[in-house]
Amino acid sequence: EDPELAYFQNWVNMARGIEGTNKTFGVHAAGVVISAGPLDEVVPLTRGKEGEIVTQYAMEDIESLGLLKMDFLGLKNLSVIESALKFIHQRYQKLGIDFELDLSTENLKLDDARTYAFLATKQLDGIFQLDASTGMRQIVRELKPSSLDDISSILALYRPGPLDAGLIPKFINRKHGTEMIEYEFDELEPILKETYGILVYQEQIMQVARTIGGYSLGQADILRRAMGKKKADVMEKEKDRFVQGADSRGFDKLKAAQYFDIMQNFAEYCFNMSHSKAYALVTFQTAFLKANYP
Repeated sequence: EDPELAYFQNWVNMARGIEGTNKTFGVHAAGVVISAGPLDEVVPLTRGKEGEIVTQYAMEDIESLGLLKMDFLGLKNLSVIESALKFIHQRYQKLGIDFELDLSTENLKLDDARTYAFLATKQLDGIFQLDASTGMRQIVRELKPSSLDDISSILALYRPGPLDAGLIPKFINRKHGTEMIEYEFDELEPILKETYGILVYQEQIMQVARTIGGYSLGQADILRRAMGKKKADVMEKEKDRFVQGADSRGFDKLKAAQYFDIMQNFAEYCFNMSHSKAYALVTFQTAFLKANYP
């Protein structure tokens, strides 16, 4: 036997022994796994770098087991808002006025003209998410948001995928009427009206699947996940289902197939609406305070 060949074969065998093993592991910054029973009876657990208890399964495997994975995000801006409200209350108390500002969704004026006029200026320091970069500030000035929907859409679109696809200029132009808004099917208008005919959110893809393809809510969620993970074999089956469903509901099969391809492309960077809307509310609250109680 050739000694040199044996030497290298030994290295190959050792490499094969560790091939596919995990070099390290990551822990989700805000992920919490919820179970009906003790987790150590359901999944293997270990300790993280800070001594915290973490699962040894990836999040996809956790979900496939039927466990609930929730992301709980803590924002320092909420503490900033709370402090601002206390300062405002104290200021009015010194003036002998009993005033308590309520920024809850039930009482906050989401159509406050002064707030939207303020957002069109350059003074965005301290405004949640909108003060993140020079690029974001420029987009806000060009868009001149006039609703919570506008703010939410910009937060969802200001990411690498939509930026590379040129969706933000299209969104701005359509808002200001310099570009025509077109819908492939009239039935899409109620779904896409708030985003000027542009697919922005994952939930919009689900609504389209239900309205055009006749999907159930569960089927639409499966489609959303499959599109996000780019599973070619699954997508081929889903396209057939979507086209057949559209045909049975009286829609043109060719147009349905073409629109499915459009959805598939957009799904690569469509954002979660509930996340974006919640962030938009915090953005509006910080802008409302700065515009009305400087």
